[in-house]
Amino acid sequence: MTDAPVPDGIDADGVTAWLEPRAPGVAPPLRFSLIAGGRSNLTYTVNDSAGQRFVLRRPPLGPLLPSAHDMGREHRIMAALAGSAVPVPPVVGLCTDETVTGAPFYVMRFVDGLILRDPQAVAPVPEPVRVAAAEALVDVLAALHDVDPDAVGLGDLGRRDGYVERTLRRWRGQWEKSKTREIPLLEELADRLAADIPAAGPARIVHGDFRLDNCIVSPEDGSVRAVLDWELCTLGDPLADAGMLLVYWTEPGDETSALFWAPTTSPGFPGRKDVIARYAAVSGRDLSELDYYVALGYWKIAVILEGVYARYASGAYGDTDDSWRAFEASVPKLAEAADHYARRAGR
Repeated sequence: MTDAPVPDGIDADGVTAWLEPRAPGVAPPLRFSLIAGGRSNLTYTVNDSAGQRFVLRRPPLGPLLPSAHDMGREHRIMAALAGSAVPVPPVVGLCTDETVTGAPFYVMRFVDGLILRDPQAVAPVPEPVRVAAAEALVDVLAALHDVDPDAVGLGDLGRRDGYVERTLRRWRGQWEKSKTREIPLLEELADRLAADIPAAGPARIVHGDFRLDNCIVSPEDGSVRAVLDWELCTLGDPLADAGMLLVYWTEPGDETSALFWAPTTSPGFPGRKDVIARYAAVSGRDLSELDYYVALGYWKIAVILEGVYARYASGAYGDTDDSWRAFEASVPKLAEAADHYARRAGR
């Protein structure tokens, strides 16, 4: 369809034939580019010859862990949230026929805006817009937790009870399947966290990986135009999202970070205390057990990044640079951070 190089994981002819009847006016040939920065599912921009832009998401290359990388789930969640107070990209369609491009995938419309992935992306953004983006991010998280799952057709997205138990069980299982080395503290923490789980309130929609660089924000006013990466979304305890947001919200001088180049270390971003104070004010939730959920977040991220490290090492992401090797040292540090917050929470 085009002389431009086609990245691994894409069959240009197959995707073009699938997309044409679902996106009226699409003009082949299509050009595909792998978006840098993704550490789990593969994300590509798709440009047609008329200037339209789309985004395609598919699982990583190679063998996959059971239940991971569910394209249908991501597609369903974004379609259900369309029209709610939670901004999501407009979805075009889901393809479950693996003969099209080697795996299930879905396509959504491209949403223009900023992804504040690192300090370099933040640098040209005025400080007032940074502050507004942080506030908008927190407000969108509270809005997500205010959505009635039944009202948007997601009441059966997951069980409504036992969220933390299921989180610990699931990710401990993933750890056993994907680990390449022994990190005893991670297994010890799973036991400690499982032994004393906070009482949970009513289940809400939980994103599972909510952070600044999983959103597209306006360069003019910092508003959130779209929330991305819904692959870990389920029903559960909203404090798990709040705890995870703090895990990602790195401050200048922090010795441990879940992100190697955290955007929130840039001047103008509020600190964690201000972020969580705004969430408490907007959501009205009791945050007395938040340290537990921060510990759970650090533990889960350590397990996830160990799995990412294993997949990169096996070549599942195709040809890449060597930046992924930093995960080898970061995973034990994240386990230590989880231990710190677990002790603060009395676990």
